[in-house]
Amino acid sequence: MSKVTVSVTDWIDASFEADVAGGLAAFNAAQFGPSGHRELAVSLYRDDEFVGGLAGFTAWEWLFVKWLWIREDARGAGLAAQALDAAEAEAKKRGCRAAWLDTLNPAARNVYLRHGYIVFGELPDFLKGHARYFMQKRL
Repeated sequence: MSKVTVSVTDWIDASFEADVAGGLAAFNAAQFGPSGHRELAVSLYRDDEFVGGLAGFTAWEWLFVKWLWIREDARGAGLAAQALDAAEAEAKKRGCRAAWLDTLNPAARNVYLRHGYIVFGELPDFLKGHARYFMQKRL
């Protein structure tokens, strides 16, 4: 067997990412079938002004909420719930049966709890004194 060289960097080259992501996607497709991966974005505007949004994707009948952000001066008006509703409705159209996400923010966790998500995992002290919550919801 030939010698393997190990290299560690603090950046991810586009071709490296394509090779690793492509290799993993091919492996997963062979094991579990095609994922049906599709990006999903929800934009929120007040008049013509962007006030927040949700980014995620659907795959293997699940919605993954990667990011949900509402501009500070627009918080408390139910916009996070509107973004979640829109994403979940689209996910259902795509055949999804559930959604999952993770958060470090206790206030965000409470928003998700009010929206029907439950905590299925927790990393206590993910950051000193702060847990990371993994949450899911059946659609």
